[in-house]
Formats: sequence, structure tokens, C-alpha cells
Amino acid sequence: MKLNRVTLSGMNTYKLPVLSHKETKKLFDRLNNGEEEAKQELINGNLKLVLSVINKFKNRGENLDDLFQVGCVGLVKAVDNFDPEQGVRFSTYAVPMITGEIKRYLRDDSPMRVSRSLKNLGQKAAQVTEELRKAKAYEPTVDEIAEKMDVSREEIVEAMNSVSDPVSIYDPVYTDSTDPVLLVDQLSDKKQTLESWVENIALKEAIAKLPDKQKMILELRFFQGKTQVEVSQEVDISQAQVSRLEKSALLNIRNLMQEKIDTESNEPKVEGGECNV
Repeated sequence: MKLNRVTLSGMNTYKLPVLSHKETKKLFDRLNNGEEEAKQELINGNLKLVLSVINKFKNRGENLDDLFQVGCVGLVKAVDNFDPEQGVRFSTYAVPMITGEIKRYLRDDSPMRVSRSLKNLGQKAAQVTEELRKAKAYEPTVDEIAEKMDVSREEIVEAMNSVSDPVSIYDPVYTDSTDPVLLVDQLSDKKQTLESWVENIALKEAIAKLPDKQKMILELRFFQGKTQVEVSQEVDISQAQVSRLEKSALLNIRNLMQEKIDTESNEPKVEGGECNV
């Protein structure tokens, strides 16, 4: 069945408009200048993105009208949260959000319920994965994650599969008109100290100093949860190049953070109104 030639939610999908990259950019400029009608034009002009996503789920026996409505929710969120200044095409940003919204719907609507303890283990595995990635500057293996957590390889695989979407502790969990709130910001830290606070500042500053291409790779890999293969297709380079850029970016971040922390620790401390050197 051709989804671009059917009626969904009362719409003739064959007649849906398609915006060019230039048109999309102009509409976001208008929206950022306060023209709310531009938002509806952006949504209407990108409904075929929703069709392209639900086409992947059409053989699962789900109601296509329902999937289309859920996909539209993801599209609206993408329009609300998209930042044109990041240098990423809107379609690149929107498709993962639409897909994620549909996957969450299918997961939550499923009669199969994954146990809370398994989900917690999967989320902990995601956190450990990020810690190992930062320490080793490469993608850790399942065996390395299992060893770090002192659980079996099979348990890790099952736990990570229980979390349907790839999870990064740097994934945004909420975004408003200012800065996004990241998952890492929601994780409790019983050892929160001035040193860890300085590290968080150093991380943000380090990312800001990266070359544009390295920032784009990190955006796609860790903020949008894409695999290296998917990223290579998005930016039209080989997977090996993606891997090298990712490793270089992580190493650059580590070096820049260390420089920042060293600088902060060597600054004179002020106590009692006096500068103690």
C-alpha cells in the first residue's frame, strides 16, 4: 500500500505540500520573529515526513490513523524544539523525534510490560556506557559494560533491549525556549562537589570550542541517538570517518576540560575578603 496515496485522518496524503530546505529556513525565521502562523505552515509542509516514518511500521498491524496522529505529535515537538543555528536540516532533526514518539506509543500500548527492575538496569547500563565512552574515548563493548556493572552479558543485552530507544545521559528530556534539560541533569549525585560543578561548566565550554563538523557528529550520535552508520549516511561520509571524528571530538573535549579544570584549580582562592596565593 502506498501511504502517500491514501487518506489518513481525513487528509488526502497525495496532495500534501512539501517544503524545500530554503522554504523551511524562511518559515523558521518567521516563526522566530513571532509569526505563529509560520508554525502551522511548517507542520503542514512536513507531514510527508510523518508518512515516511509510519511507512516503516505499516506491516505491524497497527491502525495507521493512530500512528499518523502520534507521528504528528512528534513533528510538532520537533518544530517547537528545532534550533536552525545548529546547522542541521530540519528533516534530519525531525525524523528521529517522530520515530521516537511512535516507538514510545507502541511500547506503552503493548500488552507486554517490561519489569521496572529491568528498565532501571537498562538506564544504569546507558549511564555506565557514557562513563566508559568518556574514559576510553571509544564505544565500549557489551562485555566491558557487563564487567563494569558486575552482571552477566546476557542480562546487559536484555536490559538494554528493554529500553526501546537508545539512551544517552546527554539526551534532552525537556526543552523550553531556553536551554534543554538533559538526562544527566536529572541523575542524582550524592558526591556533588565544587569540582564536579566545575567539570560540568568545563564540558559545556569544551563542546562550544569544537570544530563545527565534530559538534555535528556529537549532536547526531549522542543527542539524537543515531548509530555511526546512520550518521555516515546523513553527512555523506564513511563510517570510519564518523568514528575518527567522534574519537577526535571526545579527545578534544577531554583535553579542553582538563585545561579548564587545571586553570580553575590554580587560581588564587579568596577567603575572608583577602586573596590568598
